[in-house]
Amino acid sequence: MTYGKGLIRKPSQPKGRQVDDTALEDVRALLGDEPRRRDLLIEHLHKIQDANGHLSAAHLRALAEEMRLSQAEVYEVASFYHHFDIVREGETAPAPLTIRVCDSVTCALKGADALADVLGASLDGQKIRVQKVPCIGRCASAPAVQVGKRAVDGASELSVRAALSEDTCQPVVPGYTGLEAYRAEDGYQALARVRAGEWDVAAIADRLLEAGLRGLGGAGFPTGTKWKIVHDFAGPKYMTINGDEGEPGTFKDRFHLERDPHRLLEGALIAAHAIGAERIYLYMRDEYPAVLDILRREIDALRSAGIITSIDIELRRGAGAYICGEESAMIESIEGKRGLPRHRPPFIAEVGLFGRPTLNHNVETLFWIRDILEKGSDWFAAQGRRGHKGFRSFSVSGQIKDPGVKLAPAGITMNELLDEFCGGMEDGHVFKGYLPGGASGGILPASLADEPLDFGTLDKHGCFIGSHAIVVFSDHDDMRDVALNLMRFFKHESCGQCTPCRSGTEKMVGLLQEKNWDPDRLADLEAVMRSASICGLGQAAANPVASVLKFFPEEFDK
Repeated sequence: MTYGKGLIRKPSQPKGRQVDDTALEDVRALLGDEPRRRDLLIEHLHKIQDANGHLSAAHLRALAEEMRLSQAEVYEVASFYHHFDIVREGETAPAPLTIRVCDSVTCALKGADALADVLGASLDGQKIRVQKVPCIGRCASAPAVQVGKRAVDGASELSVRAALSEDTCQPVVPGYTGLEAYRAEDGYQALARVRAGEWDVAAIADRLLEAGLRGLGGAGFPTGTKWKIVHDFAGPKYMTINGDEGEPGTFKDRFHLERDPHRLLEGALIAAHAIGAERIYLYMRDEYPAVLDILRREIDALRSAGIITSIDIELRRGAGAYICGEESAMIESIEGKRGLPRHRPPFIAEVGLFGRPTLNHNVETLFWIRDILEKGSDWFAAQGRRGHKGFRSFSVSGQIKDPGVKLAPAGITMNELLDEFCGGMEDGHVFKGYLPGGASGGILPASLADEPLDFGTLDKHGCFIGSHAIVVFSDHDDMRDVALNLMRFFKHESCGQCTPCRSGTEKMVGLLQEKNWDPDRLADLEAVMRSASICGLGQAAANPVASVLKFFPEEFDK
């Protein structure tokens, strides 16, 4: 009998699928001297996919062998994340180039579905694959397309074809403030003062509390309180940074990191030093290749300059799973597992990464640390309106003249934001409603556009500000279609761990696709999902549906 490359089991070999010798050599060459730790599984999967354009069954078996994991463990992780293309035995590998067309809510308003159909009909073939994908964080320039690693803003068939002639394996990195320029403007002086003992954790935490700085990833928990909680637990401790802003309509983290990444990095080093963390893990979404490139460069520059000392920053790359924006799911992903949210308590401040106390922050929260320490808590607190404190980075898109990230006062109203920062509605459009907090924040009508935009101010209407992602709708938009688009997103992104979310989002999509909505059935399903889902995805997924039922009853007559 011929044993070929080890695919047929020899009598001396264990039972099960056999490891291909050539694939094993490939994996060993790609991993090089990298540790074979379990928590690096996703990083190693990225290396294989980057090199081959997909994950073959042979390479998955070889990776399992090399990392001393079961093949089932490797497969279950690889199959969980959307950006990993698994090619099973006998299947054809995907095309070497993928064109991703965002079909989330703002891009849908701007014609993404029609563009995807045109591109699919003209380009989808042996060497190019056209995919519809969830939000890629470029809502201000909708419709957004990614050709390989190259972003195409305000995309058309012509501009996408033009991008095909470029090096699509490399992202276009915009001009940004690098380490030398940042230090020339007194960058890292605040960190030096913290390390010198001028401010201890209690002093910094109190200053952050006085400033009113809160978690700006959506939860809004007071930053200073979080620092005190984690500081008081025994070490070892870790710090995580959640850069996985997958909420449709959200792109503020990308905006800041493509311009001034060291404000995040200095804020992170200050926070880690203050609470006694041993290491920082920065989790960044895979949809941002330019940001990943910037962060790799600048973290290396910090090491070379001796600014990173005992507390290092480890960059981890997401793989296309919105659920990993939930902090415990992100921690599971950093540990090399499927991004399944954990049951709480215990909370991650006590039992977090690798079972240790963990301080987790959003990008924008850390962005403000330096300014608050240098300019004072009173300065930051005074920036708000109507008694609210601080600045907010509003990601604003939709039917407006000037979309983008708007650095505006906390407590501003939607009407003020629209008139003062966004240039008003597009010509020929009448303001109809808006998402105040991304896909899960609910939908408010224009009649409620004078409410202050901040944490807790919209609860009475069944909505919330979340990550401050605002999508503006006009009289040209069908709110039933908007709700269906958002619910399809949640159905696609549910991790499947709990039945109320897994089955509830699927059932909700089916009900919304019916010509005549049944308000009672929709409300009943929404109540079950809200009360029984494990995490915020299932609990808030039906918010847009509930909002349409409450605020846009006229839509039912269409």
